[in-house]
Amino acid sequence: MNQDEALTAEEVAKLLKVSRGTVYSLKDKGELSSFLVGRKLRFTRKAVQAYIERNQPESENQVQAVPIAATAHQSDSFVICGQDIILDALSNYMNQAGVPSLRSYVGSYDALTSLYKDEVQLASSHLWDGETNTYNVPFVRRLLPGVPAVVVNLTYRTQGFYVAKGNPLGIKTWNDLAKPGIRIVNREKGAGSRILLDEHLRMAGIDPQEVEGYANEVQSHIAVASTVARGRADVAVGSEKIARQVDGIDFVPLQKERYDLVFKKKGIDSRPMRTLMGILETGILKEEFSSLGGYDTSDMGKIMWMG
Repeated sequence: MNQDEALTAEEVAKLLKVSRGTVYSLKDKGELSSFLVGRKLRFTRKAVQAYIERNQPESENQVQAVPIAATAHQSDSFVICGQDIILDALSNYMNQAGVPSLRSYVGSYDALTSLYKDEVQLASSHLWDGETNTYNVPFVRRLLPGVPAVVVNLTYRTQGFYVAKGNPLGIKTWNDLAKPGIRIVNREKGAGSRILLDEHLRMAGIDPQEVEGYANEVQSHIAVASTVARGRADVAVGSEKIARQVDGIDFVPLQKERYDLVFKKKGIDSRPMRTLMGILETGILKEEFSSLGGYDTSDMGKIMWMG
């Protein structure tokens, strides 16, 4: 695709998986360059790509990101852990409903351990357990021992491989990652995609040290996809929706993952949790994300497990 191609605000919104209002906001703040064709505002694909590489995707309003340690002793803070843009939108709706909400961009494993330590109030998780072929509940049981918890579905996403355009190396299965000459770029320890990779390598009997690039870690789906797009790696594990945002790569789907919210059962009747469940049940968040692509929100708000 021509990097200088003129894109409308609506087209940019679809690429970034945000609302059109967010695009105008980014333009006004100088974070996304634009130009006029007559009276019509336009953006280049190159400018959009540059923004993606510089930033995590944003939601309709700016959310406040904080280190977990900074909130550990603040009893009045409500912190949502996780890295997907849908959590930014959820945080904004919480704020609009009068429940001050902060965001911490950490992976699923660290989010659950922080929930256990009472450092956060809401963790997101997409951790796959190879022994049971199930998501999240086995990890909630292990990482929150003796703590009654509630697991609520937020969305489903598709996980797979980011590969170069046309998949010239024919990378299609987990076993392909151990072939000589195949270079991967990995996520940080604790990320759901990293655990998915580790579980499949373990089940296939593949020593991670046999996988070239296994120790090369970056912090987000955007970063690993961009690394593959630039030719610095041949393959990475990530979600389908990010593949739609980065030029120069294809996506090889492998499995559908369940992306859940986890909180302690003792807080189920608190105002923040009642507000949270109300947002999920009214369908406002579901409506916003069901049309963006890459999200299956059919079970949003459904309690998947309580223990």
